Amino acid sequence: MVIDQQKCLLMARTCACFSLRRASRLVSQAFDRALKPSGLRITQFSVLSAYHMSGDLGISKMSRGLGMDRTTLSRNLKLLAQKGLITLEPAEDRREQRVKVTQKGAQAFEQAVPYWEQAQQKVISTLGDEKWAAMQQDLRALAAGAK
Repeated sequence: MVIDQQKCLLMARTCACFSLRRASRLVSQAFDRALKPSGLRITQFSVLSAYHMSGDLGISKMSRGLGMDRTTLSRNLKLLAQKGLITLEPAEDRREQRVKVTQKGAQAFEQAVPYWEQAQQKVISTLGDEKWAAMQQDLRALAAGAK
């Protein structure tokens, strides 16, 4: 079976995954540009943010909370550990590791927050507060339905 160009265009324009991933990549790039002076990328900022929200977590719980594959999170954690921003320590269950943010990591996160706030405001302002609030509800519902 050969799928023609028109069919592919229609799929790309209407595919939920394609549209969400494209938007996600572009928004991530915007946040990466904004966070650049802090030395963090949005993925790293998100991991540090998850830690600050929940305290020291095991990698499995953190990956579920972030909606991130465990191996992808492990790669991100390895980079943060190499920068001295976190340490990975054994948990009670020796198969698991716990994430601990170092003082350097806490300082990097604190330095990055104003840059994140600027990027966040810029993204929200393109939609307006009401549309953004509705979109957040829709995204939560979508994520819950995708589990």
